[in-house]
Amino acid sequence: MEIAHKAGFVNIIGNPNVGKSTLMNALVGENLSITCFKAQTTRHRIKGIVNGDNFQIVYSDLPGILTPAYKMQEMMMRFVTESLKDADIILYLIEPKETNYNEQIIEKLNFLEIPVILVINKIDKANEYQLVETKLLWNLLLPKAKTILVSALNHLNIETLLQMIVEELPVSPPYFPDDELTDRPVRFFVSELIREKIMMNYKKEIPYSVEVVIDSFKEEEDMVKIFCTLFVERDSQKGIILGHKGEAIKNLGIQSRTAIEEFLGKHVYLDMSVKVLKDWRNNDLMMNRFGYHG
Repeated sequence: MEIAHKAGFVNIIGNPNVGKSTLMNALVGENLSITCFKAQTTRHRIKGIVNGDNFQIVYSDLPGILTPAYKMQEMMMRFVTESLKDADIILYLIEPKETNYNEQIIEKLNFLEIPVILVINKIDKANEYQLVETKLLWNLLLPKAKTILVSALNHLNIETLLQMIVEELPVSPPYFPDDELTDRPVRFFVSELIREKIMMNYKKEIPYSVEVVIDSFKEEEDMVKIFCTLFVERDSQKGIILGHKGEAIKNLGIQSRTAIEEFLGKHVYLDMSVKVLKDWRNNDLMMNRFGYHG
């Protein structure tokens, strides 16, 4: 008897800094989402596709749940709310001792007729009492959800989580070809790698005020030539990005080029420029240009 093929969209949501990107990378087996010790690294909805003998899972890493402070964050939250409508399975990710939650999101999750899996991440950083306490609280908040404890960073219980997901998938033909890993173009991941290095090298508001735009991406036989623009909101931010005598952006360029070369498997020529686009995070036209449309 032939086993029916399963396929579905599995959307990963949760508060900022709970490890959503790390979890998706672990589930997909590739570094598709940037990870950083700073919160709110994910801005867009990023899909990762996993194929098995009789299943296809389309994961989505969503921005963290937050109270928007400007239009860009409003659009980020729109990605989250829309993800509740088109999912076949929701992975709601939390960490031990987490008590902060969005009441509207929790209410919507409880009314969904699709499976919700509560994933408690970072269990390697908690003791047994903390894990039991966390499970008790969140099982009250999401009584219909199945619960699993994982460490995405250490790949602990990731295979068990995968089995849980496959069991809940609906019967369906695949949505994407077998050889596709993501629905995003290479340019997008190049810009994300640069943004990841910005997150790691700059402090305070700077990483959240920068947008990376790939102006030109030319593949040659032995090299890829990339020209990009870093948009910031104020002249003072441009000065910080450049650094004294250009040292900061030079260091950023070296780190970014190394990461891109590892990602592409080719030598890379990387040219960076910095421009001021005042208050771009509250500009609807710029939001659309940068891909934050709903």
